[in-house]
Amino acid sequence: MSGEDGAIAPVIPLFAGAVPVDGDHDARIDEAGGPSWHTTWTGSPAPAVETPADADVAERVDAAEAALLRKLRTRSLSVREARSVLIGQEIDETSADAVIARFVDHGYLDDAKLAEQLIHTAVDRKGQGRMAVSRALSQRGIPREVADAAIDELPDDERERALAFARTKAPAMRTLERDVALRRLSGQLARRGYGAYALDAARTALEEAARPPRGVVRFE
Repeated sequence: MSGEDGAIAPVIPLFAGAVPVDGDHDARIDEAGGPSWHTTWTGSPAPAVETPADADVAERVDAAEAALLRKLRTRSLSVREARSVLIGQEIDETSADAVIARFVDHGYLDDAKLAEQLIHTAVDRKGQGRMAVSRALSQRGIPREVADAAIDELPDDERERALAFARTKAPAMRTLERDVALRRLSGQLARRGYGAYALDAARTALEEAARPPRGVVRFE
């Protein structure tokens, strides 16, 4: 069909997307009359559509996050322990990193604060020395630099604490032979992390325990 000037009138498509643009079969006309997305148009990507696989990943991440929250309600966790919980829920590393970052931002995970709590328990409640404290922090996944910074805040009273512990154990060993008592007591001190002071503290405590109480005369 021709117009008055002899030009061919444009063909108007009846169905959107059914007519190629300029002979290109990969370009389609949208409802507004303009071309929609084309497979070769790198500057205009197709709109993202959530696939069943994406929905499944999101569901697993939500379940993993809920599992981590349940764990945190019962005990504090290090970042490394939290990551293990998430990976155990079968989510990928990238998703686990994203969850960890959110929990750190909200203060749910704090390795420095956890290190302080563990040191308090080890020193004040269990009477442990620095070596035992360091092992405990490492076992809980506290990074070395965080652990060292926390331990450096401890007062320099390792020898006094080793001797205080030895004095609580020495009286029960007075009936043992000297060498046996010394070996047992120094071994206990070493296991509690007082390796550098174990032998000296054990010897001092045993010598004190062997002395008669003041004002008492011992007859041989």
